[in-house]
Amino acid sequence: MPNKPITPANNQANMQNANKGTPGVNKQYAQVHGNRGAQLNPNRKSK
Repeated sequence: MPNKPITPANNQANMQNANKGTPGVNKQYAQVHGNRGAQLNPNRKSK
C-alpha cells in the first residue's frame, strides 16, 4: 500500500489523536508530544 500525502486537516487531527487501545502512536502525535515533554522538563538546560 503506497503512502498517501497527509492533508493539513489530517495532520491537525493526528496531532491530537493518541490512538488509545492500539499498539503504538502515529508519527505526528509522537513528534508534537515529544517536543512538549522536552519543553516542560525542569532538568532541561536552556541555551
